[in-house]
Amino acid sequence: MRRRIITTVLCALTLTGAAPTPPKRIVSLNVCADQYVLALADPGQIAALSPYGHDPEVSAAVGKARGFRTLKRPAEEVLAIRPDLLVGFPSGEGVVGAPPGQWRTLGLASADSYAMILAQIRQVAAAVGHPERGEAMIAKMNRELAALPRAKRGGVAAYYQRRGYMTGTGTLVDDMMKRAGLVNLAGKLGKPALSQVSLEEMIAAQPDWLIVESGSEQVVDQGTEMLHHPILRAIPRIRVPQAWTVCGGPAYVEAVRSIVAQIDGVTHKGVAQIDGSAHKGVAQVNAAPRR
Repeated sequence: MRRRIITTVLCALTLTGAAPTPPKRIVSLNVCADQYVLALADPGQIAALSPYGHDPEVSAAVGKARGFRTLKRPAEEVLAIRPDLLVGFPSGEGVVGAPPGQWRTLGLASADSYAMILAQIRQVAAAVGHPERGEAMIAKMNRELAALPRAKRGGVAAYYQRRGYMTGTGTLVDDMMKRAGLVNLAGKLGKPALSQVSLEEMIAAQPDWLIVESGSEQVVDQGTEMLHHPILRAIPRIRVPQAWTVCGGPAYVEAVRSIVAQIDGVTHKGVAQIDGSAHKGVAQVNAAPRR
């Protein structure tokens, strides 16, 4: 019975339109929800952020998050905080055991496209009581993307990760690649959203670019060692912080800007360095795409 109650709480998501009274104690349950809450709610409304809110490896809003409490034991702390709005459900059951109706909830699915990001901005903005902030954020993001030129060189790119995993079509990274004027190698090869591609397959496919996570320059285990194999050295790399791609959200614009800047070999204030330093410096391309 208790499991059924928990499931009901976790699945009853919908908040449509602005709440009659803006919430005073908002709790974010995951790092994807964190960036929306931090951007759209008043600081005084935020009671707690997700356990990874202060982790620069996965949080795109870590700078804003540092002044806020993060959950350490969500099941206990959420019950103690008694939030009037809970944003972003966990993947499993058992984190929140309150009876239905004790607090308002807003669940957020994985945003795999820019359109989904805009929809979520509107959802969260309405839920926190500031719909006008959501519209202002959307207008700003649209302006910035409209002013951003497509990469001059383009080409085929593969988002290649540890142990040879490649990100396919229908994903947020795929959406970013298209926005930057790139063709996803996964689509050309007919690969699913996530697949393992051997070094031999990668060389045979001859992509113009490898997109990798910032920080992958160091070999720390067998998974990262694969990315440093000599046969991949001739393929120029675009490095993007994991925090910009792990979740859909406001960081989408920075990610696309970074990709374009690195392809074109220009410098741009605020873009991740090609040497892997996230969130600062300039972008530099160490090689032109192969013909």
